[in-house]
Amino acid sequence: MDSIAIRTPAVQTLHLAEARTLGYRELGEGPAVLLLHGWPTSSYLWRNVMPPIARRNRVLALDMPGFGASDKPLGAGYGFRFFEEAIDGFLDVLGVDEVALAGHDLGGPVALHWALRRPERVTSIALMNTLVYPDFSPAVIEFVRELMTPDSRDRITSNEGLAEIMRLGVAAPAGLPEQVLAEVAAPFQGGQERLALAHAGIGLEPARFGEIAEALPTLRVPVRIVYGAQDRILPDVADTMSRLERDLPDVRVTALRDQGHFLQEEAPEEVGELLAEFFG
Repeated sequence: MDSIAIRTPAVQTLHLAEARTLGYRELGEGPAVLLLHGWPTSSYLWRNVMPPIARRNRVLALDMPGFGASDKPLGAGYGFRFFEEAIDGFLDVLGVDEVALAGHDLGGPVALHWALRRPERVTSIALMNTLVYPDFSPAVIEFVRELMTPDSRDRITSNEGLAEIMRLGVAAPAGLPEQVLAEVAAPFQGGQERLALAHAGIGLEPARFGEIAEALPTLRVPVRIVYGAQDRILPDVADTMSRLERDLPDVRVTALRDQGHFLQEEAPEEVGELLAEFFG
């Protein structure tokens, strides 16, 4: 295995023209691949998935606004347009015109919506344990309700609440290192940061999910789906992936039977090699 395959990328920051700071990780050279995380994680989730992909690609893992080392503005809305403007600015600063995408959790619909509006810039898409369609599951509806309620919002976004979510999101909670739990919680140690995290979890407009669902058959790039079947955060994930398999013209699906929602933490090498094969 060459040296690039064993390096873990460190977080960096860049500044956009509107004085916004974005955190990201970068590894490798070649055609660009952009990795988008979900709630409540960051580019840190991809750290051990990136090296295999980076053998043939320039891999960029972005901390979306509201997460990780990126700015966490209050009152930003955290809708599709807000995230997409950050992605546009990020790629522009790094000089990336054409890109492959991977989206997990919240990053899935953001990646799809961005790609459907910019088809000339997208070469391929990978999706993992995400939500796509506007008919949300009871689990998602309850999650949104709790983030909109001050008492439950404060509990969920606390260190203990975030640790509980991370443990819920893996098939073997006892094997999740304390260091991982600490890294996930580290960006959210103040009240403002935790409030921004809550806003970032509920800001995507439901109507836009309908737009995504309607436009999926027009997607003309290869799509790779890799998901953990033991997902207790999105318990309807298998139904979502089966529906995508029907709706997309060019898709291949792999279910990892022994993994949960955060499959990047449980099986990073396997996930990395599957994505490396696809993007390579």
